[in-house]
Amino acid sequence: MKTRYEFDKDFNFRKVTHSVWGMVRTTLKWLVATVSLAAFYYIVFSFFLNTEEERRLKRENRMYEKLYPQMKEKEQLISDVIKDLRLRDDAIYERLFHAQAPQMDPMGSMSFVFAGDSIPDKDMVEYTSGKAALLARAAESVDSGFLKIFSCAAKCPMPPVTVPLPELKFAQVGASVGQKLNPFYKVMSQHNGVDLIVGQGTPVLAAGDGVVTDVSKSGKGLGNVVEITHDGGYVTRYAHLQDIVVRKGERVKTGKKIACVGISGNSFAPHLHYEIYRDGELMDPVNFFFASFTPEEYTKAAYMSATTGQSMD
Repeated sequence: MKTRYEFDKDFNFRKVTHSVWGMVRTTLKWLVATVSLAAFYYIVFSFFLNTEEERRLKRENRMYEKLYPQMKEKEQLISDVIKDLRLRDDAIYERLFHAQAPQMDPMGSMSFVFAGDSIPDKDMVEYTSGKAALLARAAESVDSGFLKIFSCAAKCPMPPVTVPLPELKFAQVGASVGQKLNPFYKVMSQHNGVDLIVGQGTPVLAAGDGVVTDVSKSGKGLGNVVEITHDGGYVTRYAHLQDIVVRKGERVKTGKKIACVGISGNSFAPHLHYEIYRDGELMDPVNFFFASFTPEEYTKAAYMSATTGQSMD
């Protein structure tokens, strides 16, 4: 290390010495200056330059800002669908059993078990005995109601409740009845059926026993169509077909192949357009799918048909 000299105030040379505190102060000054400069550079860097991760996060935030209103609308729609399904279930239960539907929570009526005050054994035995007798009478009433239902069902014609495609999944259910966006003209128009999205050539099956009352072929509109009339005033219509294998006047059974899925007529992509009428009144075909899906899948299928805004024809 070289020895340094400097002039003092009397203009005499003297050897430069370094005290410990002086070195510490100098080191601290350099350290503070370095940290401050690093912080300054970081702030400038963060304000004017973005890393790839930051750019990705900003893009995601912008996307979420756009999707959030749509998600709120879908959440409300799901709530409305669930509420409507609950009302329908309650109405069906009321019509069949002439009583209010049971609570969704089976523990709702067992609050006495968790009460703060204990119940004497004698009272518990009497309560349980009375409850068992009440449940036995209720079971007898339900059994009697089911016997009446089965008796009526044997006399009443069965509606077409079978899905007209083999192994259909809820995710393949498209737009149903209502005002939907036309894929060709991009305007809202009335859609009179449900679009079932499957591959071209998939077998189309009769949804119920009946008689083929119409077979038509066209390059426009619904394209090739088969119409089947069922007992009870029901009519099912299958459109955009190819390779029709039934004739007008032929009697068919549930599940019989009547044609294959095609793209005839004004079809945006291969799919089956399926309609149901009862006594000439248009029905929503999705309401007849409950026999072919589990309750969870049926709820999802109903949601898909209600939220899909664009038809396939």
